[in-house]
Amino acid sequence: MTAIAAEIKKGRKFDQVVEGARRIFMRDGFEGASVDEIARAAEVSKATLYSYFPDKRLLFSEVARLECNRQAQEALSVIGADAPIEEVLHEAADRIVRFFLSDFGQQVFRICVSESHRFPELGCKFYESGPALLRKRLGTLLEIYIARGDLKIADVDLAANQFGELCKSDLFVRSLCGVAKDVSETDIERVVNGAVEMFLARYRA
Repeated sequence: MTAIAAEIKKGRKFDQVVEGARRIFMRDGFEGASVDEIARAAEVSKATLYSYFPDKRLLFSEVARLECNRQAQEALSVIGADAPIEEVLHEAADRIVRFFLSDFGQQVFRICVSESHRFPELGCKFYESGPALLRKRLGTLLEIYIARGDLKIADVDLAANQFGELCKSDLFVRSLCGVAKDVSETDIERVVNGAVEMFLARYRA
C-alpha cells in the first residue's frame, strides 16, 4: 500500500502516535525509524499504530504536514497585515530562515530528498506541506500589499517562491553540509535583511 493510497484513521490516541513518531523520525531518520520504536515512544501497541497509519510513509508525511502547518499558523498569528511591508517581510523571513535551520526543518528536508527517488509519493507530500504551503500562505499576504499599491507583482506564485529561496541563501546549504555549526543571531539577521532588501528592490511599486 502506498502512502497516497492509504487512509489515515483518527482516534483517541492519534496525537499521541504522531508525537511519538515525530521524536523517532527526528532521531533516527525515515529509514532508521522502526515501527517498534515509534510504538514504544508513543506508548501504544503496534496494532494501534497500524490502525491509524497502515504505512510508515503515510505517518512520516503526516508528521511533516502537521509541523509545517503549525509553523505557518504561528507565523500568520504574529505577522499582521497592518504593518509596513518591510516589517512584514522581515518577520516572515525571520520565521522562514529559523525553520530552515531548525533540526526538524533540516531532518525533513534530508529525509524527503533521500527517500523521494524510491517513494515519489513521499516527495509529493513533502512538497505539498512545505514549499507549496509556503507559496500559498506568502502569496496571500503579498496580495494584500499589491492591492494597496505597495508592491507590483505580475506573478505572485513566482515571487513567493523567490522569497522562500532568498531565505535559504548561504546558511541553509552550509548547515545541511555541516559547515555552519554555530549560527549566530548576526548570521541570521544578515540573511533575513538580504532577502527583504533583494525582494523589495525587485517588487516594490
